[in-house]
Amino acid sequence: MRIGIDLGGTKTEGLLLGEDGSEHRVRVASARSYEGTLDVIVGLVAELDARAARLCTVGVGIPGSLSPITGLVRNANSTWLEGHPLDRDLAARLDRPVRVSNDANCFALSEAADGAAVGADPVFGVILGTGVGGGVVVDGRVVDGAGGIAGEWGHMPLPVAARGEFPGPSCWCGRRGCVETWLSGPAMAADHERSTGRALDAAEIARSAQEGDVACVATLDRYVDRLGRALAVVVDIVDPEVVVFGGGVSNVPGLAERVAEALRPHVFSDAPAVRVVRNRHGDSSGVRGAAWLWAPGERSPDL
Repeated sequence: MRIGIDLGGTKTEGLLLGEDGSEHRVRVASARSYEGTLDVIVGLVAELDARAARLCTVGVGIPGSLSPITGLVRNANSTWLEGHPLDRDLAARLDRPVRVSNDANCFALSEAADGAAVGADPVFGVILGTGVGGGVVVDGRVVDGAGGIAGEWGHMPLPVAARGEFPGPSCWCGRRGCVETWLSGPAMAADHERSTGRALDAAEIARSAQEGDVACVATLDRYVDRLGRALAVVVDIVDPEVVVFGGGVSNVPGLAERVAEALRPHVFSDAPAVRVVRNRHGDSSGVRGAAWLWAPGERSPDL
């Protein structure tokens, strides 16, 4: 049995995943300090170990990644994790090895393993939520890359910038015009407010667009066009068989189908083979993918 932990900004979820596919979940509020985060994860693992009546492997998905040079957390919007050796500290507290990966990687791995992209290769998993992230899975394994940043398309510039899109909004990473500043849920809301003066969140924009609100339809059209352009670059480089959408914005009706058409003119191919689909496991994919960081039947040498 495997334990997955999904470390979010507001909630932390633990999952006990059985070999037979059985699941047991626990959700608690996230801590907003590093030591508090360690305590939360250790508590969840203890509870799930007890339910399994054994020590289980542990995988953790985080909003950031571990530097291959320092071994410390970097690029995390949960800034209290920055600069800490999370995997080593957890391993010491739990008395077993712990595998840590970016939450978008975990999402992609879950959907490739037994979700909407099962059987596809390669797979590109896309998170469209409070932030924007991505993960690459090839032959059933997460591709981290030489520097551990494979799939970090949220912090590349929006390609083929149209009038009014350059230099773009400021990003928390210190740059301007990152894909995340255009394609996150808050970015869609900000774009709508800039255009109309009305403050609506992404869900309200999508709902009003379905009801025929002209301004909301226009906002959603701009979003689809930008997402198509941004993903076309990924398709040209990775050539995934499937792109799978996750995060809150992925719930916009028809988004995957519309983006599949929007990216085609920008892909360097006469017949792009990529399929764009919505996730199967919803917001559970992150924690499931964390558990999948250990393959079925694989056990840590310390267990």
